Amino acid sequence: MEKLPKRVLDAWEQREPAVVFTTVNGEGIPNSIYATCVGLYQESEIVIANNYFQKTFENIQQGSKATVLFITKEGKSFQIKGELEYHTEGSYYSFMKTWNPSKHPGHGAAVLKVSEIFSGKEKLL
Repeated sequence: MEKLPKRVLDAWEQREPAVVFTTVNGEGIPNSIYATCVGLYQESEIVIANNYFQKTFENIQQGSKATVLFITKEGKSFQIKGELEYHTEGSYYSFMKTWNPSKHPGHGAAVLKVSEIFSGKEKLL
């Protein structure tokens, strides 16, 4: 994946701490969680630490696609959609362990492979 557009990278740096991470199960039922332990990997993929998610993990195991919704401190929203991968070792997992607080378990790293980006109704990617 190429780097995210500069506009999105700048917004990510100015985001509120929590993002909304949404997956769906095999029947298409959505599940959304607030996630604060998130990182941007090589300016191209979103990594979410699996500290306590159960339904989300089950959805990932079933092949769910996902979206990450975040808002900037100025109130501008961005929605990033894509495929998911899950890692318990390797570079994504190691990256997650560098910023995930030690008080949280960090069982694994959910990685959002970006395919679409929106800001409101405007499609950015």
